[in-house]
Order: sequence, then C-alpha cells, then structure tokens
Amino acid sequence: MQNHALFHTSQSVGAALSAGRPVVALESTIITHGMPFPENLETARDVEAIVRAEGAEPATIAVLDGQLHIGLEAGELDQLARRDDAMKLSRADLAFALATGRTGSTTVAATMIAAALAGIGVFATGGIGGVHQGAADSFDISADLEELSRTAVIVVSAGAKAILDLPKTLEVLETKGVPVVGYGCDVFPAFWSRSSGLRAPLRLDTPEAIASFQTMRARLGIGGGILIGNPVPEADEIQTEVIEAYVATALGEARATGISGKAVTPFLLGRMFELSQGQSLKTNIALVQSNARLAARIATAMAAAS
Repeated sequence: MQNHALFHTSQSVGAALSAGRPVVALESTIITHGMPFPENLETARDVEAIVRAEGAEPATIAVLDGQLHIGLEAGELDQLARRDDAMKLSRADLAFALATGRTGSTTVAATMIAAALAGIGVFATGGIGGVHQGAADSFDISADLEELSRTAVIVVSAGAKAILDLPKTLEVLETKGVPVVGYGCDVFPAFWSRSSGLRAPLRLDTPEAIASFQTMRARLGIGGGILIGNPVPEADEIQTEVIEAYVATALGEARATGISGKAVTPFLLGRMFELSQGQSLKTNIALVQSNARLAARIATAMAAAS
C-alpha cells in the first residue's frame, strides 16, 4: 500500500503504479447505487477479474470513513457492497466526504478526479450521466460532462444512460470540446441498446488507436478526457424501441412522485429493472464487463507506448 497526502492505494494498485504497469480505474457508484446485493459484489469482483485477465490492474475507487481509496482490498469491497448509507459522490461533495469522515461511492466525475490524482489515465464505467429529460426546465445536467472537459482521463462507456436526453448530451459534449469516439461503430451507443440512432462524431477501431489519440492530445496541450462509446455486446442488448417504452413509463412515474436531483437516476434504474423483469440488470452487467475489457486493453496500449 502506498500512502499519499490525499489518498492511499491498495497493495496491488500501489505496486502496479510504482512499476509503471497498466491500471484501470473503476467507479463504485454502480456497487452502492446501481445494483442490489449480492449482484453488486459479484459484478465488482468479476469486473476486476476481467481487467486482471487482460494484463492490467483494477483500481476500484471509493471513500471509506473519510479516506480516499485508489483500489479496494477484498474485505473493503465486500463491506462497501453491503452498505446502505454510502453517499453518492461527485465533484461537488467528494471533498466534503473526505473532510467529514463519511463513506461514499464515486460517480464518473469523482472517479475521474481521483484517477487523475493517482496518475491513472483510463477508466471503465457503465454509462455516463448527461442532460436529463426536461432539463430546459429543471437544469438537471450531470457534472460528468463538465468533468470530461476538464480531466485528462479516457472514459470507456456504453454511451450515456438511455434515460437521458441523448441529443442534448452530445451537443453539450461538443460545446465543451470533448471528443466522443465510437469504438468500432459509427453510431453512438445508448447503454442497454447498441444504437441511439445518433452519429458518433469520431470512430476508432483499436485500443492502440485510442491510446495514440490521447497521446497526441497531450502533446498538443489539449486538456480534458475522451469519451469512448463501446456498444453492449449484441447478444446482451435490449432493443431500442423496448427501452424507449420503459424509459417513458419510468420518467412519468418520477415526475408524478416529485423525484429529482441525485435520486432520479437510482429510481429510474430501479424501475427499468422491474419493467424489464430483470433483463436491464443482466445487460448492465454485460456492458460493464465489456467496457472493463476494452479499458484494460487501452491501458496496456498506453503503457506499451510510454
């Protein structure tokens, strides 16, 4: 384990970073707010195993009792998966949790901040946050988009969550100068579905090409990250028209019950699970595993080129 003024690493992550071996950051909100127990723990362990099988070291990031952890030991991962009082931490409240001794899981934005702090350049997640439906009235826009424009981390995702306003999400990313890359595809993926029907602004077909792209951005002094849209495996996807019907139902229920802010996404994901009779969870697991595999290959390519 390596101690740092602001964080400490697990033993294996500390050793990998010291040796210059590839490391992949993993968020923890999917553990505390994205899936029920024990599926959350099983998925977290499986994802870490996939990253290791690809030759990289997984670094699951979370705040435990006011300490920022870059990589969790087995017992810490188990404890986090069983917690029902963990905060959901983004840019606004990551420092709050550290200063007040709280426990919290990291969203995309907070994970990017922590990864960059530790010198980790690749991060695998499920789907990013973005512009919520009805944002013209609610102004509900995820801090993930701002973080992508600020922090130089490659984020491998299955696109943005399909519960969002995807056209507006892509417009905001374009405005902020965030490269959006379809991995082996010309259409931006939509989380549970392989296609949003929206064109991906850029396309790259190999992990090496993605690593080279980020290297060139750094050489030019261009800040911020890259968003990789990696479509969910075809065998696991839920067709777009099916998802759209579920989303419409869940959004209507959220509005009717006055759910807002950070509570919206967990509510919608929970209702998607119920409406799809569990299929959304199976697809969610499959896409996270696929993203972890690709992220490990990108991290390996970056380490080989450095």
